[in-house]
Amino acid sequence: MAGEEITIGTLLDETGGSIKTGPFGTKLKASEYTATGVPVISVGEVGFGRLRIHQNTPRVDDTVSSRMPEFLLKAGDIVFGRKGAVERSAQVQPEEDGYFLGSDGIRIRLNIDSCDPKFIAYQFQTTAHRNWMIQHSAGTTMPSLNEGIIRRIPIVLKPLAEQKAIAAVLGALDDKIELNRRMNVTLEATARALFQSWFVDFDPVRAKLDGRQPVGMDEATAALFPDSFQDSEAGHIPNGWEPLRLPDAIEVNPRRLLKKGSVAPYLDMKNLPTQGHSAEEVIDRVFSSGTKFQNGDTLLARITPCLENGKTGYVDFLDDGQVGWGSTEYIVFTPKSPLPPQFGYLLARSDALRSHAIQNMTGTSGRQRVPSECFNTFWLAVPPSEVARRFDELTSPLMAKIKANSTESRTLATLRDTLLPKLLRGELSI
Repeated sequence: MAGEEITIGTLLDETGGSIKTGPFGTKLKASEYTATGVPVISVGEVGFGRLRIHQNTPRVDDTVSSRMPEFLLKAGDIVFGRKGAVERSAQVQPEEDGYFLGSDGIRIRLNIDSCDPKFIAYQFQTTAHRNWMIQHSAGTTMPSLNEGIIRRIPIVLKPLAEQKAIAAVLGALDDKIELNRRMNVTLEATARALFQSWFVDFDPVRAKLDGRQPVGMDEATAALFPDSFQDSEAGHIPNGWEPLRLPDAIEVNPRRLLKKGSVAPYLDMKNLPTQGHSAEEVIDRVFSSGTKFQNGDTLLARITPCLENGKTGYVDFLDDGQVGWGSTEYIVFTPKSPLPPQFGYLLARSDALRSHAIQNMTGTSGRQRVPSECFNTFWLAVPPSEVARRFDELTSPLMAKIKANSTESRTLATLRDTLLPKLLRGELSI
């Protein structure tokens, strides 16, 4: 059964529900944002199907949210970004109940007795709907949405029992994708903690200096670290390690060959992740001009606000020897021997490097960029090859598992996106 084709506006009018635009500056002032509290959901937090809370997500405290309860989100709400990535939408999950709708957000709240919000939300993830949102958005330089456009969005409505059955099948796939995402968060946190401990805080050296066994480390690994420090241009570093400026240890913007006019994997800025290293979507596109990269490279956004938002990625999605390309606003890191490839990514995610890059941005307000030359003044303590090799042995499996989880998730997402239009058209039955 193909179902009835209607619009969101018709669904709201016939079954009840509402559309709400987030509060504008007159209601929610910049001074009311806080570092902790309730996450504020705007375009930057809207992913493909799920909300994406990141380190720069603004928040408000309970006094603000309680003053404007009409902007509190409920589980099942569907949220869109009002400006920018209009093709994205996300459904609020039960654990996100009570998040605050930001000024650049719009939400739909449906009558759950008449339809399944999850079934409706899934329709917005189809390619056809994403294209519709882009084509019907307002504005020329910056696509935007409003209540009128959202009310015109076409959907297919099936009997409620069938809606729930379809949503359950697709939801099982999404649950596995979400589980993979959470696993990847834990795996990356482990790798980043090891990087911080060994190469920033020098915990194993400090422990040995104090006569203690380094925590969580076997004797063979502990034996690789010295028990004293030395003064250097890079500061107080482990004895025997080499102080090097970043470009002497990591190649910045290495030369990659890609023939103009050839088709190659393309990664744009919006799909460079703010959290985790896996790119959200890579497409084939004819190469014209842009930053070139290959597996093992790290991509760091150099322009505001992408850098401040944490946009950083590790390239592991290409074939062996293949060269991809993307935004001219990427800086590429490629570690030199003895440092393993993932060292560059974990360094790019470190607070020290990000702070250095942000402090050295140049240009006019709103269009500031990081000059590659600023890394000439960033010093590293480069370990002996034995330490670098052991770090590689411990972190390579973590990165490989993250890649495997991400690959599986993309396969499941493709299956989900293939099933959905067939189920909507009645070509497949539950």
